[in-house]
Amino acid sequence: MTVLWITLGALLIIAGIIGCVLPVIPGPALAYCGLLPLIPLDKTPSAAVWALTAALLVSALIFDAIVPAAGAKKFKCTKYGIAGCIIGTGIGTFFLPLGLLLGPFLGAFIGEIISGRRLSEAAAGGTGAFLGFLAGTAYKLLACSIFAFCFVNALLK
Repeated sequence: MTVLWITLGALLIIAGIIGCVLPVIPGPALAYCGLLPLIPLDKTPSAAVWALTAALLVSALIFDAIVPAAGAKKFKCTKYGIAGCIIGTGIGTFFLPLGLLLGPFLGAFIGEIISGRRLSEAAAGGTGAFLGFLAGTAYKLLACSIFAFCFVNALLK
């Protein structure tokens, strides 16, 4: 039974790390859930670790929702550009791996063109959306890496 719990936790953490890159999978939430199978093994992290990882999960969810839009807004992207970034990210998921990198930029760029912006303004908006997407992804990967570290550390106790 122990092997089953450890395998389940490891698979959830791996799925969470994959979910950091694929927008359709809730990466940090899955990786956090990977810590739960440690409970029946009496290898559970301390209350402080649970509280810190829960705070990290919440911050990753908030960060992921806010940062791409904030990046787009910083580069003066219109609501069409922000919507395009979201749509481009979704469509880019089907064209791995290049689609994940180009989708947010192209979506925001096309949205900006539709809103009547000049090419240079549209490119700036697309760049902001892309940088925001990268920052959100990096933060989610950091959070999931910390969850994975906590998992391995608890098993080694």
